[in-house]
Amino acid sequence: MAGSIERIYITGVKGMLGKAIVPIFRERFHIFPENLEEIDIRTPDRVIDDICKCDPDYVLHLAAMTDVDRCEIEPDEAYKINALGTRHVALACQRADAVMVYINTGSVYNGKKTSPYTEYDPPDPISVYGRSKYAGELIVKELLSRYFVFYTCWMFGGGPLDKKFVAKIIDLAGEKNELRIVDDKFGSPTYTVDFARAVFEFLDGGLYGRYHCVNKGSASRFEVAQAILEYAGFDRCSIVPVPSAEFNLPAPRPDNESMRNYNFELLGFDLMRDWREALEEYVKGTFL
Repeated sequence: MAGSIERIYITGVKGMLGKAIVPIFRERFHIFPENLEEIDIRTPDRVIDDICKCDPDYVLHLAAMTDVDRCEIEPDEAYKINALGTRHVALACQRADAVMVYINTGSVYNGKKTSPYTEYDPPDPISVYGRSKYAGELIVKELLSRYFVFYTCWMFGGGPLDKKFVAKIIDLAGEKNELRIVDDKFGSPTYTVDFARAVFEFLDGGLYGRYHCVNKGSASRFEVAQAILEYAGFDRCSIVPVPSAEFNLPAPRPDNESMRNYNFELLGFDLMRDWREALEEYVKGTFL
């Protein structure tokens, strides 16, 4: 649509990542749905009709079942949302001739690698969540020729109302003198705002394909919790490192989900800062 504002349709717009993306993407895009209402991506006719009537240039697909343990307990629902739901969105992109932007997860890797994963390491998910999200990616590649797939990991953002890892640690530290945090699981903590800005900047080049998009560096959950309490100024609560086997959770987690933005590096893009700098900004700007 030469000469007009580009149009983008966003699924899952009310989630943690959607809240970071909307204010940034409004700088360039006309965002749909205009009232930011959610649609059920499990219903193909509704999804395809709703997206196509907006005639978008891009469709940013954020809607997903991301509760790892719930996916393990309810695998049919996980595949219905993460795989078939993604198929419905991809079919809408096919019909509307829109570029699809799909968000995937470091959970597609088996976690056995001892260094950060790159885009050239083969996916081998060990959980229903990881398998269903990877199935969604394969569907996008099967149905479309113009798409971006961005892998991310251990996202934080959304403030105190989003009870993710950062907010939980701060809440618990205010209630307890000691926290027991696993020190044998590693990832790349990523700020939703940094992720949103990087995707926003990268879309314009039309360099379709698969990219890791995480804040630089890797850490254990224990190291992240230490950093959170340091930046929040908590000195009354101690943190004890424990093995993940101490927590009996339904879904297996990869030992290592850390990633390197290797394709960005090869192309000469430096879009993401260190995770500690991003986490410090988030904690001090949100919780203090």
